[in-house]
Amino acid sequence: MNNTNETKLEFKALQITDWAKLDNKQRQNTLCRPAMDESALLETQVRNIINQVKGKGDQALLELTKRFDGANLANLKIGQDQITQAIDGLSPKRLTALKQAYDQIQRFHAAQRQEDITVETCPGVICTLKTEAIESVGLYIPAGTAPLPSTVLMLGVPAQLANCSRKVLVSPPDANGNIAPEVLAAASLCEIEEIYAVGGAQAVAALALGTESIESVNKVFGPGNKFVTEAKKQLSQQIPGFAIDMPAGPSEVLVIADEQANAAYVAADLLSQAEHGTDSQVILLSNSSQLLSAVNKELSEQLNTLSRSDTAIQALSKSRFILVRSLDQAVEVSNLYGPEHLIIQTKNPQQWIGKLRNAGSIFIGQYTPESAGDYASGTNHVLPTYGYSKVVSSLSLADFSRRYTVQEISKKGLANLADCIIELTNAEGLDAHQRAVTIRLEK
Repeated sequence: MNNTNETKLEFKALQITDWAKLDNKQRQNTLCRPAMDESALLETQVRNIINQVKGKGDQALLELTKRFDGANLANLKIGQDQITQAIDGLSPKRLTALKQAYDQIQRFHAAQRQEDITVETCPGVICTLKTEAIESVGLYIPAGTAPLPSTVLMLGVPAQLANCSRKVLVSPPDANGNIAPEVLAAASLCEIEEIYAVGGAQAVAALALGTESIESVNKVFGPGNKFVTEAKKQLSQQIPGFAIDMPAGPSEVLVIADEQANAAYVAADLLSQAEHGTDSQVILLSNSSQLLSAVNKELSEQLNTLSRSDTAIQALSKSRFILVRSLDQAVEVSNLYGPEHLIIQTKNPQQWIGKLRNAGSIFIGQYTPESAGDYASGTNHVLPTYGYSKVVSSLSLADFSRRYTVQEISKKGLANLADCIIELTNAEGLDAHQRAVTIRLEK
């Protein structure tokens, strides 16, 4: 479908940067991401929204939903009759696709279940590591220009497998007050019974603080715009016991390709990420200038077929084509950048897995598009961005659980540890700690 916007943007071929000719400062600038809006204005706007929800509860949610989404709601909760009606209105083909994606994601995440671990560390001293579900979780599903049932599955499936007692889904309604039927159908597959038509910073505030309709949760998951991201950050610092999934920034992909890569495939992968938003970033690393030029040509041709070409063109304006001397150098550059998504289209791509350190999710080979991970391969598409892949993991079943330890010690076991504990408490000057041991061993 062609873009019908009257002010259609023109694509300008990306300049090719020769990595070997850059000094350290130029290399840092080349790998800079689009600036995230961290202005004082944004912080103040979000704080004001949080305070409105804190003070007025549901009334604030209804007023803000009317203001930002144009929906005049009588209540926030989506009833079961609305869910049933939405599912009945979907085609069998779409329902089948949702179920297949659900099954794939469920299969991969079910394999991540953790068993309790019990170890007798010395005679009479038994230590156990136990795992249990987080009691209540909030799942934020963006709406924007398109529904995101895939995100419902990515959040809902692990919450379901972890046996979280409450799974609360929030999503911005359209002007008629409706949530996309695909989102409701995906929620039904994940056995999510609490669904509310509210989005933005106010939805995160409701999940953290609680209102008359929405009981607060322990942890919130899901991507969102800069207001949602800022609300998650502020609330996680304000509310004791309230946590968020991970830091978030604009979506990104880095592709490593050699002279044997298919330029059309590479271009399609870059565009699939660029169409997410104008602040998305795509980077192509190659040791072949011919491949870089061919991809530039493919981008120009494929953009003409995209309905979101204007968005992709704006994203591409912040993106990079980098010529490297070798694939080993490409790996070094990728590790410096730490991409959300990393695609490897080279000869024998498996050889690079041990060397690639920093990426949220890696896609190997010419028949593994990033789109597969976004929808139905089974892995999770909620991933760390903005370089956080260096220290933060992709979303998994473990994120919906908490781990804690249990220990049981017999008198003999305590005697076995006593000399060690006494010596260390002497070193630290903690007499009461020592006495808690010695008093138990006195005859």
